[in-house]
Amino acid sequence: MAATRTLFIGGTGVISSACVDRALQQGHEVTVINRGTSTTRPLPPEVEVLHADIRDPESVHAVLGERSFDVAAEFLAFTPEHIRTDLGLFEGRVGQYVFISSASAYQTPPSRLPVTESTPLRNPFWQYSRDKIACEDLLVEAYRERGFPVTIVRPSHTYDRTLIPTSGGWTDLDRMRRGAPVIVHGDGSSLWTITHNTDFAVAFVGLLGRPEAVGEAFHVTSDESPTWDQIYCYLAEGLGVEADLVHIASESIAAIVPDLGPGLLGDKAHSMIFDNTKVKALVPEFQARVPFAHGAGEIVEWFLADPSRQRVDRDLDAAFDHLADRARTFG
Repeated sequence: MAATRTLFIGGTGVISSACVDRALQQGHEVTVINRGTSTTRPLPPEVEVLHADIRDPESVHAVLGERSFDVAAEFLAFTPEHIRTDLGLFEGRVGQYVFISSASAYQTPPSRLPVTESTPLRNPFWQYSRDKIACEDLLVEAYRERGFPVTIVRPSHTYDRTLIPTSGGWTDLDRMRRGAPVIVHGDGSSLWTITHNTDFAVAFVGLLGRPEAVGEAFHVTSDESPTWDQIYCYLAEGLGVEADLVHIASESIAAIVPDLGPGLLGDKAHSMIFDNTKVKALVPEFQARVPFAHGAGEIVEWFLADPSRQRVDRDLDAAFDHLADRARTFG
């Protein structure tokens, strides 16, 4: 694979930081454009950093000038308005535009598994997913009408050591440490594909600068799909405790904690398993090498290393107490 001049829009998030690291390892010339406000995942010194706000096109023009790139990788576009801005900024100056969409855009709940790239895009439950679908529609239209060189990549649940995948985040882990019951949606047996960011990065970087990827969509996920009960128990194991799991219907959780509703009903409540044949055909070195049993240990270690990271949401904690008490009172 030839080295590319790649512009990362973002570069310090859970997914993009791992992709920057992998791109450097593979010999790509990496430029990052962001606001320079993140300190959680500092950029490597080899990266050229340009400070601008992608929501302010004039600031982007000011730092880019007339420069062009082989690839622009967009990690911060979430609405059609963002895509229209990008088309104005990058059309004619990049050889490939890689858009990070979301596997939650696929038909929810799926009519059959595993999900492939030909699975329809439809999510009536979550606005985030519908916005990503609308972004894809604009980009596909630009490709068909004007040859805009788009590649669409759909991550599923991708994490690093800073991201607890459960609905309650650190509040769940704090409850485990205290021996309090932990709320798990459904009966805990639905399957959930969870991907370490370093695994995702192998496939993502393998698509950069590839003409065969232009005009195509790929999802990139692990081949591991533990149950939600297993996910909670791996985290408990990392803490050295045994989790007291209480199962509650997703709809009941959403009724008590409306903020959790879209992510549960529009994503996590349904088993999701993916067929990664398409991306592996172009990037055969892509293998999911980090099992969640290992990743859970990384997460626990990171959170325990600094008490300032251990933020309990008191309102959510009280809601979980209420849900657990009601479940055990009324069965």
